[in-house]
Amino acid sequence: METIFASFELTNSDYTCGLGFEILHNNKKILDIDHVQSVTPVLFTLDTGYGDQELRFVLKNKTSEHTIIDDAGQIVKDAYLTISNFSFNNIELDNIFLEKCQYHHDFNGSKDPVILPFYGNMGCNGEVVFQFWSPVYYWILETIPYRKCYHV
Repeated sequence: METIFASFELTNSDYTCGLGFEILHNNKKILDIDHVQSVTPVLFTLDTGYGDQELRFVLKNKTSEHTIIDDAGQIVKDAYLTISNFSFNNIELDNIFLEKCQYHHDFNGSKDPVILPFYGNMGCNGEVVFQFWSPVYYWILETIPYRKCYHV
């Protein structure tokens, strides 16, 4: 068994909008925020067995009133949540986190479901799925892109 300390910052582009947020670890809800009302540091621990793990970050409560569209069909203003500075055991994952996430949503019910890359912002009700394995330190080492170093 391993205990993993995870953290990130959660922000809302419009704190007056009642956007909600949940986190599930291996289908077990570990966080439920009904309305993200301010910059929210998120800290949690995961007690994991060794092997495959999954975190799901869920955006909920978004309505059509949270998106303003002009006469030309262009989005003028939109409400969305941002996940930034994600880390495991005080190791910031930066792009590794983003590259390992997939964003599952259906454009708030207006189109067919899609699975898209995740770039840090959640603008549609749906979930970002992040898969990794434990022991997490070995996962991090295996996942970090190889960079050739030259010594002068």
